[in-house]
Amino acid sequence: MKPLFGFVIVVCALLFLPRTGFAQSPPASPAPAASQPASAAAPQPLTLAEAQAIALRNRPRLLAAQFTAQQAGAVTSEVRSAYFPQVFGNATGVDAQSNSRITAGGLNNPIIYDRFAGGVAVSQLVSDFGRTHSLVKSADLEARSQQQNAVATREDVLLQVNEAYYRALEAQAVLKVSQQDVAARQLVVDQVTTLAKNQLKSSLDVSFANVNLAQAQLFLTQAEERTFALEDQPMPEKPAASLADLIAEAIQQRPELAGSRLHLQSAQEYAKAEAELWNPTLSAVGVAGVTPERQAPLASNYAAAGFNLTIPIFDGRLYSARHREAQFAADVASQQVNELADQIARDVRVAYNDVNTAFQNLSLTDQLKQQADLALKLAQARYNLGLSSIVELSEAQLNQAQAEVAQAQGKYHFQISVDSLNYQLGQLH
Repeated sequence: MKPLFGFVIVVCALLFLPRTGFAQSPPASPAPAASQPASAAAPQPLTLAEAQAIALRNRPRLLAAQFTAQQAGAVTSEVRSAYFPQVFGNATGVDAQSNSRITAGGLNNPIIYDRFAGGVAVSQLVSDFGRTHSLVKSADLEARSQQQNAVATREDVLLQVNEAYYRALEAQAVLKVSQQDVAARQLVVDQVTTLAKNQLKSSLDVSFANVNLAQAQLFLTQAEERTFALEDQPMPEKPAASLADLIAEAIQQRPELAGSRLHLQSAQEYAKAEAELWNPTLSAVGVAGVTPERQAPLASNYAAAGFNLTIPIFDGRLYSARHREAQFAADVASQQVNELADQIARDVRVAYNDVNTAFQNLSLTDQLKQQADLALKLAQARYNLGLSSIVELSEAQLNQAQAEVAQAQGKYHFQISVDSLNYQLGQLH
């Protein structure tokens, strides 16, 4: 009989093990254990705001986006520098052969004098008929576009932190359920063992109770690898606006789309600047200085001023090709704006439906929890009266634990879905 009895226990254990697989998929992010061994260090408290601040300080992708925005701002200053005078200092010393003249390499034939002189040269752009203005405007728009991209990266980081935090809270809730389940099954083991000693229950009931307790302890061990003590967050409200209003809001608020529009305007301004390459450029120039060491007939000082007008005549179609290239780039940016707008509208619809589904699941999981609690009470009472087997009691315990886990998962899935919708609307700050 002993081998047959052992075989029955093993078969029953195998039948029970697959039904508790819900607890074998731990969340992606760590959550704190409600209780730890006395020798373990106390978990570190961590609020959602603290987790967000840590991520915003340390995420390389966000730092790179911020540096990129600063780099684009520096480009604007570079282009705008054309509006200001360019001043250069010069010092020249020459020892020339007597009666030397430059006779090759140019159309003029200047004489070279022995001299040592110092002075300054000033050049000021008077007008290039709009090209520099277009370049500055293009650079400024691109800098603002990169700033919007940095904002979008920041919101993406916040979304990832929030989701990880809620997943950790979900794991914390599962841990609490596992601890309560272990305590409940331990109580059943103690009761059944006592009854079996008094020959009021069979040893098979004791074996079943021990198998169930071992399962609960295994799931508890899997859930106890936590390093932070997290604070629960208040439940958000369900969005009251219609889907059409939310899509319109997202189209206006999403920083990615705002950045893409600014990039399009920057590309259009740059294409305009490239078309203005054919405009003439008028500059004013002036020089002044002294010549303490000189050869006659040089004077002891010098000064001159004038202007220079540069008119493009022929460039081998370079300017035309540059303009076409810039215009095609603007056309690409225009289509990217349209594509991103369509993608945002789609993402808002998905997030909106997810919020509605998660909100409906809240009431369903609450009802499931209430029914599971009632069923467990009835199963416990029936077992205590000897009207049912321990299999029914174990089934009720399992259903009650699953209902608690489903309730916790529904709660945090709703919070994650609301944050995801806020992200799609450009409101996650």
